[in-house]
Amino acid sequence: MMSGYLVGDAGELPGVALKAFLLYVTAVVGLRASGRRTLAELSPYDFVAAVAAGAVVGRLPTAPDASYLGGALTLVTILTTHALITRLRLTRLGGRLLEAPPVVLVADGRVLDRHLRRTGMTRADLDALLREHGVTDPGSVHLAVWERRGRLSVLPRDSPD
Repeated sequence: MMSGYLVGDAGELPGVALKAFLLYVTAVVGLRASGRRTLAELSPYDFVAAVAAGAVVGRLPTAPDASYLGGALTLVTILTTHALITRLRLTRLGGRLLEAPPVVLVADGRVLDRHLRRTGMTRADLDALLREHGVTDPGSVHLAVWERRGRLSVLPRDSPD
């Protein structure tokens, strides 16, 4: 009784392994075809695509009521939708709808509190991010920009030669 609970139907195990293998290969090929951006810098739509693909690859092999072809179609649909959204963001309207604009947080050494609030960050958050860039005083920063991908770019003030 206990071994059936742990092992399940032993006859199904080769099929589970085959579905897992095929779905993994399908996901790798699909992600590779969609370009490096998918995995390099995750935007919200990149994140959704990665999580959805992982859910399909992780769940379908053990789902007795799901075929490889059904899973592959689901995976290809997710990746195709992701590719379409990725291209849509290249248009003016799509870019405005899908991407947040960069926000200047520090300009000429002055922290822009209103912009900081707009991003949902506190001064302590900004200070921590600046320290990651080796900056301990915002006064030494020419420009700090919260980029579209959720990273801080820091340009130091020109130092006298």
